[in-house]
This record gives sequence, C-alpha cells and structure tokens, in this order.
Amino acid sequence: MTTRLVSPKPTEDESTFELSLRPKRLAEYIGQDKIKQNLAILLQAAQARNEAIDHVLLYGPPGLGKTTLANIIANEMHVAIKTTSGPAIERPGDLAAILTNLRAGDVLFIDEVHRLSRAVEEVLYPAMEDFQLDLIIGKGPSARSLRLKLPRFTLIGATTRYAMMSAPLRDRFGAIYRLDYYDLAAMETIVRRSASILGVPIDDGGVTEIASRARGTPRVANRLLRRVRDYAQVRADGTITAQVARAALAMLEVDALGLDEIDRKVLRTIIEKFDGGPVGLETIAASISEEADTIMDVYEPYLLQLGFLDRTPRGRVATRRAYEHLGIKYPDAGQERLL
Repeated sequence: MTTRLVSPKPTEDESTFELSLRPKRLAEYIGQDKIKQNLAILLQAAQARNEAIDHVLLYGPPGLGKTTLANIIANEMHVAIKTTSGPAIERPGDLAAILTNLRAGDVLFIDEVHRLSRAVEEVLYPAMEDFQLDLIIGKGPSARSLRLKLPRFTLIGATTRYAMMSAPLRDRFGAIYRLDYYDLAAMETIVRRSASILGVPIDDGGVTEIASRARGTPRVANRLLRRVRDYAQVRADGTITAQVARAALAMLEVDALGLDEIDRKVLRTIIEKFDGGPVGLETIAASISEEADTIMDVYEPYLLQLGFLDRTPRGRVATRRAYEHLGIKYPDAGQERLL
C-alpha cells in the first residue's frame, strides 16, 4: 500500500504529533463556524441543566476534525472520553464491557461507526435510548435475560460513510453535523497556528503556498508543513518562504491544487485508458492496483470537490477541468460522439 503525503488518513507515527496540534477548547477550533455555533448552544444548555448532552454524529471526509471535536466536547463538559472504533467492537460482549465501565456524563467516541456489526447495533439501541443494557446469560434452555442500568452518557459517532449507516442507528443521534472542507482563509490560520506551536519560522507567502495545497484538510496541512519544514532546514536557512515552500512541494510532487502523483494517476487512467469514462470504480481500482474503497473514501472526495470527476450511473467520468489541469486536449463534440 502506497503512503501518500496528502492522504487524510494518519499513519501511526503521526498520531502523537497530531495530538500536540489539536485545539482543546471550542474557542480554539478553527473553521466549521455553523457547527461551532450549534455545538456551543448544545453544550451551554446541557451544562445549565447539569446533564449529559445528546448523542452526536459527525460525518464528512477524513481529516477534517471529527476526532478533535469529540475531544473538545468532552473537555468542555469536563468529563472523561473513551475512544474506540467500529471494527474494534467485534461482539456484543465487547460493547457491553465498554458501556459498563462508563461513568455518568462520560463521552464514548466511536470512530468509523458505520462499521459496527448488526449484532452490536442491537445492543447499542437500548443503551442510547433508555440507558439500559440487555444481555443474554447462558445458552439453550437455561439462558436468561439480564437488564443492566447504565449511567447517562454521550455517544459521539464519526463516519466518512453516512449513507452506509443503518437508519435505526442514525435516528438515535440527537445532533447530526456534517463537516465540510475548509476554505483558504481557515487553512492559512491553521498553518500559522501549527507553525507557531512547532516553532517554525514562516512568512505569509509560505503560509499561503502550504494552505492552498492542503486540499482543504487540516491533517494534510500539518503533514505538508512538517515536510516543508524539513526541506527548509536542509536546503534553506530554516525559514519557510513562498519560494522555499514551492520548491519543497515540487520535490514532493504536490501540485498547485494539492494533487499528488496518485490523484493524477487516477485521472490519467480514466482519460488515457478509458477515453475519459464512464468507467466503473472497480475497474479503476484494478488499473492502479488500489482498493476500490480507498479510491472512494480518500481520492474521490477532493477530485469531486474540484470538479475533476463526475459520478454517473454508468461510472466515473473525467471532466473538462481535469483535462485542462493535466494539459491534455479535451475531445471536441464530434470526437465525443465517436467515443
């Protein structure tokens, strides 16, 4: 599996680094202004009533701050947070062990909540609604049902695949927020903040170069900042200027829009091997030796955001903008009819 510099999925080595850059309070959180306003009201109301907040569902492309928001909610409520993921909860007993160790007001954060099994979801429903845990003890004729009372807790779910969640699970969340890609101004603020925390000298030109190529994703911005910092220390005087940032990112093959070699490979495959499409997702995946789910979750969202790809019932199609970005002549109307 290729490790991408601009992938919104963190590597294991980057987890500690990201923790140092994450804001701890809602006031420090940059961007997503509508979500921040709604969350502030939700938190303030719950604190006034001295009770746990409603269950919260956060969805959107990876790397936009869902985990950060979950931790901020716990910090603002002054409660503990326990973190797990959908694939890690394999059996109902695993979920039961987590739930019975929660205290009143605690936050349970489940990443990739859409990957919970149906059996686990069935146990989760009464826990979310009635704060009760229904367990079956024993097997066969001697089996009996046991109902345990749970403290009032808050479940925060995060997913990149909102549509893959079952309707009964979605309906049990009291607050649902969609995170969008960040605009350039927000990305510049994030880069400045991260550079300040890391003690990296950077001017306005360097900030803009990194922010404009970060795909509207804070995680990508922080990763690019680290690599440009390395280049500045080795090839320059340690200060990140626009010229230094451009040279570093050119060496890393990240272009002016933030596309890397794999993004361009996806587009070129559609254009050069399949005449611009339509072509199926599985076919693209086989052509570039990548998993279809990875293309859908990691590559496509930003390409769609840029208007370089269209999803049609027959498959993916490269748009005129994709041809122009790659410097490939777009077929005229006559050629299109022949295709």
